[in-house]
Amino acid sequence: MKNARTLRLLLAVPAVALIFVFMILPITNMVDMSFRTPGTSQPFGDQYTLMNYTRILGDNYYWGVLARSLLTAATVTFICLVVSYPIAWHLSRAKGMKAALLYACIASPLMTGVLVRNFGWMIIAALNGPLNETLIGLGIIERPLRLLFTQGLVVLALVHVFVPFMVLPINNALRNIPASLLEASASMGASRYRVFRDIVLPLSFPGIQPGIILVYVLAVAAYVTPALLGGHMVTYMPTVIIAELTGTFRWPLGSSLAIMLSVSTVTIVIIFTMLTWKLLERARP
Repeated sequence: MKNARTLRLLLAVPAVALIFVFMILPITNMVDMSFRTPGTSQPFGDQYTLMNYTRILGDNYYWGVLARSLLTAATVTFICLVVSYPIAWHLSRAKGMKAALLYACIASPLMTGVLVRNFGWMIIAALNGPLNETLIGLGIIERPLRLLFTQGLVVLALVHVFVPFMVLPINNALRNIPASLLEASASMGASRYRVFRDIVLPLSFPGIQPGIILVYVLAVAAYVTPALLGGHMVTYMPTVIIAELTGTFRWPLGSSLAIMLSVSTVTIVIIFTMLTWKLLERARP
């Protein structure tokens, strides 16, 4: 018994070491950096101060950028949920070659490099791109629309890449719903809508909740897509953070912004988890 416990502890050492080196240490350094004074000949000074947080909390620009980042992530998450649920439902009912093809289609956005994918969106959304030319050819618009460097295009591109992260957990939850339960409900006279509302939707929540959290966190932290497709016209918190860290080399201010974004995201995730905990408990057998 003692040897088995020792073996389990030894097996956990590599995982704990990886978490400590690649997660705890960077976060600790970032928190420490956020309280540093600005440097003159280097990115940070030797003294500690609250000046960085005072500046951020008192500047409406940073609050606006933070609000835009959080609301955009919420919009992306909602659209992903609406789009992903029907896909996950058909995927959970598919078998054989049909299921393999559906899995391949769902995973296809992840098989393309992020730069290639975003440059593809830039070509499609350009003033003389295929989308504008198609709309003009159909007579829907008379002049090209400015689609590039807009918040709508950023949302669309993020939905394109994050849908798989919502589909897969919902698909797993739907596959765990016994088919006999649905058949019994239908045989007792329940309509399809009622079966979905009272059985399928509640029992699929163990997949919906992690999907929402995962997509929201990824959307909040997204940098490349907002930077390329939003440009300087639409600013998000990750782009501001990177600009402070690598552009102006004001590491203390950039670290403070990163802490502000992290705390806001974690707070929202905790509140969402607490509000949906009862729904999750009801779905468990």
